[in-house]
This record gives sequence, C-alpha cells and structure tokens, in this order.
Amino acid sequence: MGLDPLLADVLACPQDKGPLYFVPGDDLLYNPRLRKTYAVDGGIPVLLIAEATDADPAAAAALDARIASGELAPTFQP
Repeated sequence: MGLDPLLADVLACPQDKGPLYFVPGDDLLYNPRLRKTYAVDGGIPVLLIAEATDADPAAAAALDARIASGELAPTFQP
C-alpha cells in the first residue's frame, strides 16, 4: 500500500526524534542511527518503541548503502 507522502514528511523516530527512511518494497521505516526498523501496516506507520525491531547487520548495511546512493530519502531534513 505504501505511505502517504504528506504523512512521510512529518514522521520522526519516536526514540531519537530524527528522520526515518521509508523502504517502499518492504513497507518499513528505517532509522540508520539506531539501526531500528518500524513496520508500516496498511499505510499506517507503527511508531511504537516497543514494536521496533533491530535490523540485522547485513540488512542494515544494505539499507545504509541505499541511503548513501540516494535511493532512499529522509522523511525530513533536520
């Protein structure tokens, strides 16, 4: 389903208040600073700290590479 672009523009990590990166194919939001992911369920982000999952090192490295290449953009600019 994806994520509404207007909503994405105002989303921040509930833990460190920094920007997140939406990963469209996986319907998740990624925080590269904490290496945490948050699910997007039916277009609705689940931004509960207790529901966040730790990205495994290989997945985090792949997501970090996508961010570095410019493929994934932050939800906002700090």
